[in-house]
This record gives sequence, C-alpha cells and structure tokens, in this order.
Amino acid sequence: MNTGPQRAPRSRHLTAVPAVRAFRIAVVPGRADTYGLVLEETYGDGGNGLTTRVTSNTPQQIGRITDAVFAAIRGSGHPPSVLAFTRKEPIRIDEVEGVRLALILLTTGPIVKHARVRAIVAGVNAMSVEETYYWYSKCIGVDASRARKALRVLLAGDRD
Repeated sequence: MNTGPQRAPRSRHLTAVPAVRAFRIAVVPGRADTYGLVLEETYGDGGNGLTTRVTSNTPQQIGRITDAVFAAIRGSGHPPSVLAFTRKEPIRIDEVEGVRLALILLTTGPIVKHARVRAIVAGVNAMSVEETYYWYSKCIGVDASRARKALRVLLAGDRD
C-alpha cells in the first residue's frame, strides 16, 4: 500500500504547427517539346518546408492525362500557360487538387490501354474529396501496390 503523495500525470500541450500541406509539380524536360512530371508533397513554405516525392512520370504517361494536369493547375489558381517544357521552378498545387492528381498519376502509370486510362481519370474526377483522400492514403501506404490495383479494377472495370 502506498501512503505517499500522489502526483497528477503530466499532460503535454500540443501546439499547432504553421505548416501547410500542398503539392508541387516539377517539370522534367524530354525530347523535343515534351516533358515528364515529378509530383511532390510538401509541408510548410520557404526553407523550413519538408518535401517528399509522390511519383514521377514519363512524357508518354503525361501525354495521356494532360487534361487532368491542366485541371489541377487551373484548380490551384494558375493559368495553364505556367506548364511548359522549359519551366525551371516547381508549380504549387493546392492540397485537394494535388491529391486528385496524385491518384490519377499513381493509378494510370502502368496502364497501356487508352480506354482504361480515360475510365480511371473519369472515375477519380467523379469521386468526392473524402473518397480521394481515402484512396490516396491507401495508394501511398503499406500495401500501396495492392490498393492501386484495386482502384484500377474498381474504376476501369477489368483486370490487368
């Protein structure tokens, strides 16, 4: 039996961090007037931000989903002309638009059939914001390859 004074457990005070989650697109020049893209997830602005690569895509892959890339750029308040094969600086994309674009890039990468690519892009665009966040967390998580395949089958209807 303990007869000594009892102490209340310490509680830590959590403070909000001024980091803003966003995405950015870096243009990777290809042959002639083509370009590939690197999509990165960022936290914070300026020199104190953290950045991690989500996916990188070749010019051939980007050529199939150009409309989705331009939609993400327009949705983030940029004119479509900011995306050019000569661009040096990354383009900042809002969080919601970046999650949607990331899903499209992650799931259409290995697809060859254009009809399946179009079905996946249309399916992702039809999702609610909550659905896109759910699938994004699955597609970059522990079982990412299985989740990406499941999403491809769900949206495109047939198997690889």
